[in-house]
Amino acid sequence: MSKVPGDDRPRMWSFWTEVVVTLCGSSMASTSKRKLEDLSVDEFLASGFDSGDEGDSGDEAPLLQNGKSKKSAKSRSGEVKGGKKKGQASQHKDQLSRLKSKDPEFYKFLEENDRTLLNFDDTDSSEDEEESKYHTLPSHLEEAGSGDEEEADQASAKKSKKGSAEVIKVTEKMVEEWRVAIKAELTPRLFRDITQAFKAAVATTKGEGGDPCRYKVEDSSVFNALVIFCIRDMFLAIQRMLNLKLDRNQKKLVLPSSSPRWQKNQLDIKMYLSGIVQLLSCLTESTVIGAVLRHANQMVPYYLCLPKQCRHLLKQLIKQWSTGEETVRVLAFLALNKICRHKQEVYLNPILKQMYIAYVKNCKFTSPNVLPMINFMQRTLTEMYSLNTQMSYQHGFIYIRQLAIHLRNAMTMKKKETYQSVYNWQFVHCLFLWCRVLSTLHPSDVLEPLIYPLCQVTVGCIKLVPTARYYPLRMHCIRALTLLSDSTNTFVPVLPFLLEVFQQVDFNKKPGRMTSKPINFAVILKLSNANLQEKAFRDGLIEQLYDLLLEYFHTQASTIGFPELALPSVIQLKVFLKECKVANYCKQIRQLLEKVQENSAYITARRQRAAFGVADVSSVEAWEKQTAVEGTPLTKYYSQWKKLREKEIQLEISGKERMEDLDFPEIKRKKLQERKADDKKEFKDLFESDSDSGDESLGLKVKGGQPKEGEDDSDLDNLSDLSDEDDDEEGENESERSSDDDDDDDEEVKGKTKSKTKAREPAKLSKSDLKELADGDEDLVEDLELSDDD
Repeated sequence: MSKVPGDDRPRMWSFWTEVVVTLCGSSMASTSKRKLEDLSVDEFLASGFDSGDEGDSGDEAPLLQNGKSKKSAKSRSGEVKGGKKKGQASQHKDQLSRLKSKDPEFYKFLEENDRTLLNFDDTDSSEDEEESKYHTLPSHLEEAGSGDEEEADQASAKKSKKGSAEVIKVTEKMVEEWRVAIKAELTPRLFRDITQAFKAAVATTKGEGGDPCRYKVEDSSVFNALVIFCIRDMFLAIQRMLNLKLDRNQKKLVLPSSSPRWQKNQLDIKMYLSGIVQLLSCLTESTVIGAVLRHANQMVPYYLCLPKQCRHLLKQLIKQWSTGEETVRVLAFLALNKICRHKQEVYLNPILKQMYIAYVKNCKFTSPNVLPMINFMQRTLTEMYSLNTQMSYQHGFIYIRQLAIHLRNAMTMKKKETYQSVYNWQFVHCLFLWCRVLSTLHPSDVLEPLIYPLCQVTVGCIKLVPTARYYPLRMHCIRALTLLSDSTNTFVPVLPFLLEVFQQVDFNKKPGRMTSKPINFAVILKLSNANLQEKAFRDGLIEQLYDLLLEYFHTQASTIGFPELALPSVIQLKVFLKECKVANYCKQIRQLLEKVQENSAYITARRQRAAFGVADVSSVEAWEKQTAVEGTPLTKYYSQWKKLREKEIQLEISGKERMEDLDFPEIKRKKLQERKADDKKEFKDLFESDSDSGDESLGLKVKGGQPKEGEDDSDLDNLSDLSDEDDDEEGENESERSSDDDDDDDEEVKGKTKSKTKAREPAKLSKSDLKELADGDEDLVEDLELSDDD
C-alpha cells in the first residue's frame, strides 16, 4: 500500500478505520453478524482480531480495492516505515473534521453507528491509553489461550477480594471470643481467621509489612494475648478438628495427613506452622522462646507432613540448641530427637551434619560459664549419634580423618599457622567429642575400628609441641584418652606423658612472682611466660598430676597386671619425693604413692591365690570382673575423692570459693572509730609509764655530771631491764664507768651490773643488736683515750 500525498492521518486512527471497515464489510456480507452498536469495547476488539483468519483473508482483497481502505492501509504502512510520533488529541480532531469532506459516506456511517469515536475530549491523553490497550491486547489473548485458566480466575478473585475487603484490627475481645469458640468446635472458617490473625501478629516482629493480611495487630497486649492463646489452646483444637485421637501408649506416631480432613485444612495449617518458625527466629527472651519451643514440640507430627516447613524448623532448633539458654537448649534437643526418631531416614543425616558444624562453631572460646554448655552439646550430640551407628561411623570417619590431616600438616610444615590449626579449642573439643562418642557407644562392632586412629591423633597432638607452655592442652588430651581407655577396655600408654612432667619442671625453684589467684587449667590451653614463673603454676600443676594419675590408676585398679603397670610410676614418684623439698607437694604425691602401693600389694596377694594361668583369657576376665565388684583399696579411695573433687569443680566453675559451704565461725570486725577508742582505753596506762621512763632516761643521758652513789644502783638496774630493745644503755654504762675510775665502790657496782647485763644478753640480743654493739665498742675506745688525757 502506497501513501497518498497530503494524507497526514495518524497510526491509531488508521488502525481504528481499518477495523471498522473490516467489521462493516463482514456485517454486510453476513446478516448473522451482530450490529456494531450492540458490541462492547472488549467484544469489538476481540471480534476485530478474530476476523483475521485464513477464511477472511480472501475478503480482504476486495476491501483493499476500495479507496477508503487503501488510504487507511497506506497511512498505517507509511507511519510504520517513517516511525514518526503522531496522534495528539487536537490533531485527531482536525483529521476527523477533514474526513467529513474527503469521505462523507464513511463519516455518515460513523455518526450512525458509533458517535463516541467522533465526539471526544481534546484534553484527553488518548494516545497513551490507546497505545497501552494496543500493546496489552496480545498478552491477554495469550493468557486466554493457555491452560492456566483456574489460576487466572483465582488471582483475579483474590485481587477483587483484597480490593473489596477492609483490614480488620484485632482486639483482645476478639481473641477472647476465639478462645471460647474453639472450646465448642474449631471450624475451618474459624481456623482460617485465627491463622490470618496469627500471621499478622508474627509479621509485626519483622518491622516491615509482608504479604497483606485480613487482620492487623497494633497493640502489644493484643500480640501477647494472641500468641499465648495459640500456644496454649490451638494444638488440642486442631487435633479435634482433624478428628485425631491421642494414644500415649502407642509407640508409632500418628501423622495428621492420615485424617480425611487434612487436605481441606492443609493450607491454613501450613501458614500456622510457618508463623511459629518465624516467631522463633525473632524472639530474644529465653522464657518466651521456651514456651514457643514446647508448642513446636507438640506440633512436630504436623511438621513431619510438610517437608519445607520442617526444614525451616530444624534450622531454628539447631540454632537454639547451640546458642540458647540452658532450658532452651534442652527443649530444642528434645524436638530434634523426636523428629529424628520418627523420620530417621530423611532427617538424621542432615541433622547430624548441621549439629556437628554448630558444635564446632560454638566451642571456639571456652570459659567457666561456657564450659557446661559445651559439655551439654557433647552429651546430646552423642545421644543423636547413638540412633544409627552405621551413619555415625561415616561421620566419625570423615571428621577424625579431617583432624588427622590438620595434624599431619602441622607436623610436616612446622609453621605457626599450622600449629595454631591444631592447638586451639575447636580441635581439642572435637577430640574429646569423638572420645566420648566411642566411649558411650562402646559395645559396637561398627565403631570399634575408629578407636585406634583417634588415639593416634590425640597422642600426636600431645607430642606436637611438648613444652611447658602447653601443659594445660596436654592435660585435656590425657583426660580424653583416660576416658576412652576406661570405657573401651583398651590399653592406652598415658602414664609416660604424666611422669615426663616431673622430670621437666623444677618444683624446688623459687617462684619469681606471687599471685593469690589460682590458675584454672580447665579453661586454658597454654600458659604465658609470666605464668610459668608463678607459684600458682606449680600448685595447679601438682593438683592436675595428682588428679590424672589417680584417675588413670583407678581405671586399671582391678586389672591383674596392675603391679607391673604401676612399677615405673612408683619408682618415678619415689625419686620426686627424694628430690622435692616443698612440703605441700610432697604430701600430695606421698599420699598417692601410698595408695598405689597398697593397691599393688592387694592385687599381688589376690592373684597368688588364683588357680589359673596367664594364658587362660576367660579366667583372667572373670577374675578381673570379680575383683572390680568386690572393690580394691584404690577404688574405694577414689570414690570418696571423686565426690569432693566434683564439688570443688562445681564451685570453681560457678566462680565461688572452695570453702564457701563449710560452717566456719564468722569474725565480727569492729569499725575503725570503735577500735581507736578501745585502743586508747587499753593502752592509756602503758603510754603514761613510757613517758615516765623517758624522763628518767633523759636525766641519765646527761654527760659531764656525776650521779650520786645512792642513785647508781636503781638507775643501772632500770637500764638493765630496758636493754631488750635498746642498745644505748650499754654505752651509758660504759661512759659512767670511765668517768668514775677513781671510785672503788663505783667500780664494784659497775662490775655487778656488767655481769648482770652479760648474763642476759645472749638470750635477748639479735644479730642486728650485736652489730650495733660492735659499733659501740669503737666509741668506748675513744672515750678511754679521752679519760687518759684528763
